[in-house]
Amino acid sequence: MPRKTAPHHNATRRWATLAALAAGALLLTGCAPWRMWTAADLARDARPYTAQPPQPTRRVLVVGDSTAVGTGASTAADSLPGRMGQDHPQWRIDNLAANGAKFGDVVQQLERADGGYDLVLVLAGGNDVIRFTPEDTLRDEVQQAVALARRKGQQVVLMPCGNVGHAPFFVPPLSWAMSRRSEALHALAREVASAQQVHYVRLLKPRDQDPFVTRSQELNAADGLHPSSAGYAEWYRELVAQGGLNGLTQ
Repeated sequence: MPRKTAPHHNATRRWATLAALAAGALLLTGCAPWRMWTAADLARDARPYTAQPPQPTRRVLVVGDSTAVGTGASTAADSLPGRMGQDHPQWRIDNLAANGAKFGDVVQQLERADGGYDLVLVLAGGNDVIRFTPEDTLRDEVQQAVALARRKGQQVVLMPCGNVGHAPFFVPPLSWAMSRRSEALHALAREVASAQQVHYVRLLKPRDQDPFVTRSQELNAADGLHPSSAGYAEWYRELVAQGGLNGLTQ
């Protein structure tokens, strides 16, 4: 008869497997355990910014991932949508974003959204970079998301995250892979935005020009992965400077 494995042996094996996985994650990311715990805490505490003024002059829909939620900001008002709302208190802002969302999830967010918006802001892409979404799949999902966004709003802004490889969360060699994937994401976003005639905002910068590198302590949240309140202010500045709100403020 085969020998039965003692329960404590099974438990020991499971813990050894978990320890090995954790060690591998730490080796790949170069981060201490507190970075991962901090990222989880920030995601748990974040709430998407919304605004419902009684007589809105504009209607804005925000979809996307944790960067659209504002994870890493001190308050929802410090997120990118929050800063938009502070500058334009008469704008209605609906936010369907969710932590962990990939572009496939953004498609689902848009499918359940109402129409008639003046602006649809799409903030996504980081999870597709980190979780290695295949290029063909990502292309299809970005195209679907943009096409749906065009049906929901008069203006669409496609705003992928900055260079994930520059985040302190990652170290070489994984950071190099994240940078290559970030560059591929932006090339795809620019191509789709041009083909579908929507506005593309470029946050991708060379390392020596990237403020998230040169001002890392200020612009990155405690987890080294998400923007801080100041980081979202930088992104909002780029949105405005690159004409993402043109036509809405006139």
